[in-house]
Amino acid sequence: MKKILIILLTLGCLSLSAQTELLQFPEDFYGIYKGDLLITNARGKQAIQMEFHLNPTDSIGKYQYMLVYIMDGNRQERHYNLLEKDVVKGEYIVDENNGIVIDAKLIDNTLFSMFEVQGNILTTTERFYKDSMDFEITFANKAGQTKSGTEGEDATEVISYPISVLQKAHLIKQ
Repeated sequence: MKKILIILLTLGCLSLSAQTELLQFPEDFYGIYKGDLLITNARGKQAIQMEFHLNPTDSIGKYQYMLVYIMDGNRQERHYNLLEKDVVKGEYIVDENNGIVIDAKLIDNTLFSMFEVQGNILTTTERFYKDSMDFEITFANKAGQTKSGTEGEDATEVISYPISVLQKAHLIKQ
């Protein structure tokens, strides 16, 4: 009986995995996603409304990539573009249209980027599902780094950066 249950669970997981793999980025994820962005930092937690827009443009390999933050009824729109760099390798670029470009890597319908700005290291994760997405940004200040490591002939230094801010949202496709 246990073997049958394990087989059924394994087949169910493989079926869900196959469904996710059938979705093609970015085409199957075009749309507007909405929800609340939860911001956690040393002062506590705050929630604001958020939108994420991913849509085609007139140019091949260029997509509308817009973040919208809504605070006290005021919309703050960030009009970016997502550019194909090497689709086969999952390489994209987020172009902020102001001279700033950020490398992004697509793995399993999840877009990852990591960059440094004004002494902070930011990691962005955007995980796409059929009818929703998860958006997450972590902030770590380089000044708060901690160094440790091993000694001897094969000495290894490790530098860690404590997370100081987390922005996280589960957004629903409209």
